[in-house]
Amino acid sequence: MFRSVVFALSGFCSVAIAADYAENTLDAGKVSAQGKPVTLLGNGVAVGDSAPNFKVVDGDFTPVTLDDYQGQAVLISVVPSLDTGICSLQTKHFNEKVAAQFPGVAMLTISADLPFAQKRFCKAENIDKVTALSDSVWRDFGQKYGLIIKDMGLLTRSVLVLDKSHTVIYKQLVSSLSTEPDYDSVIKKLKTL
Repeated sequence: MFRSVVFALSGFCSVAIAADYAENTLDAGKVSAQGKPVTLLGNGVAVGDSAPNFKVVDGDFTPVTLDDYQGQAVLISVVPSLDTGICSLQTKHFNEKVAAQFPGVAMLTISADLPFAQKRFCKAENIDKVTALSDSVWRDFGQKYGLIIKDMGLLTRSVLVLDKSHTVIYKQLVSSLSTEPDYDSVIKKLKTL
């Protein structure tokens, strides 16, 4: 019963999102799901852009913005849903194998999961070095970064690295939703900070 309600709500959200946001032409044709291209909605960002401020919520529904990390480099790991295998692996990888190497970098995971689902996942999986944030309330992050998957109501798998002035210095759109990011290239970029 719960899953059908979630899917119904997800479908409702995607219809509303499709009506509100233009297609991300910057990243058109770069992502697929089950071998079929997906359409991304929102503005899109490129390496060299000043990262747009965004508003998401933490596990207690407290608003969090990019401005909360002023003067700090930021890694943003974006996943469709923490309750899926690849998203779980991606989040655990950054928590267990990357965060400790770069203690001065704020490590964020952003998804469209509801905050209490994120909180449950982080507790069950001992996620303690990465901060899980939800874009489910306003869809502000997904829209400003062009990462909303049309007709799914989810965010596409990607990784962004922002320097201390919050300039986008690295962007990886994972070409297939069913694969993990290239962690080595992310680490290589983090080492340049």
